[in-house]
Amino acid sequence: MDQTQGTGPGIFITFEGGDGAGKTTHINFLAGCLRDLGYEVVCLREPGGTVIGESLRQVVLDADNSMMCDEAELLIYEAARAQVVKEVIIPALAQGKVILCDRFYDSTVAYQHYGRGLPLAFVRQANAFACQGVHPCRTILLSTGSSVEESLTRATHHGQADRLEQAGATFHGNVNEAFLAIAAENPERIRVVSSSTPKDVTARQIFSELADVFGWDVDEQFPLSFFEPILQMDTSAKAVIEQGA
Repeated sequence: MDQTQGTGPGIFITFEGGDGAGKTTHINFLAGCLRDLGYEVVCLREPGGTVIGESLRQVVLDADNSMMCDEAELLIYEAARAQVVKEVIIPALAQGKVILCDRFYDSTVAYQHYGRGLPLAFVRQANAFACQGVHPCRTILLSTGSSVEESLTRATHHGQADRLEQAGATFHGNVNEAFLAIAAENPERIRVVSSSTPKDVTARQIFSELADVFGWDVDEQFPLSFFEPILQMDTSAKAVIEQGA
């Protein structure tokens, strides 16, 4: 398989999907399993993953920054991405590590182009500039199959909605449709997995979609009982963010 990260023997996997799709839970579970199997794993989120990126995250998601224009929003996301790519992702790939990232450039196309209406060509140019030649070798798109309102309720159960979560059901509906359109355009890289099934079933499907990346025989190596621990995981837990590799 052509792993187009372009910077070493590591494996770069991204998770995408609308708010409330279950990305955090499944990243945490996959990371723990990979570490048990002997892999060195770096978990990241966008925007974030570095001191600078986390500071930018606070700015772009702060609900008090309601006057932020769409162009500024895009550039803040790209600035945070450029920092995490340079500071964390490129070195980790060079060291042969597995990187699991909660969102990457597909989210920018979905949110800033399809959601905000910024020109697609410019969004893609900005992505390319920030990514510095780095691309995921596999992307897992989690699809809830539920209404936008239900997904937003799950995403915001921990407290006040952030600035993006407050964008409204129509906005998030457009974003969810955009993710499916992006996946249809990139079937080799992006694999759609339903997160409406029990978490252990969803986790097993994720492992199946990563089998060619890791050389797994899922039926032989991972019986359904292997995935039962995910049923006890706290879905409100935040993914571990590792600053530096």
